[in-house]
Amino acid sequence: MKILVVDDEQDVKILFQQRFRKEIRKGELNFVFAFSGEEALEALSNMAQEAVLILSDINMPGMSGLQLLEKIKKDYIAPPPVVMMVTAYGDEENFNTAKALGADDFLTKPVDFKLLKEKLIQQI
Repeated sequence: MKILVVDDEQDVKILFQQRFRKEIRKGELNFVFAFSGEEALEALSNMAQEAVLILSDINMPGMSGLQLLEKIKKDYIAPPPVVMMVTAYGDEENFNTAKALGADDFLTKPVDFKLLKEKLIQQI
């Protein structure tokens, strides 16, 4: 399964590659990284017809994670991607907006990688 990680923080890529080193090596998880909502949409268009799980930050310059979520849920129907929102702000407003827009899950930063690993394995 491909996992598209969307975050404007460049160091997220290194962090995920370190935390999921074994799963990547075994071919269990395949990460693709985008550093903006616009980059994420471009990556998704290149992955048409693939099962994709998306981990998206909410607060990003340009297109926010919530705007990205809305577009993904509207435009990518088959196969429908699973979208988990990740934010440093675990406030009720972001949570409710994300749920209303169709987010499948919601995680807060700093990410609990043990919990995330469990959630990703459930999706495979």
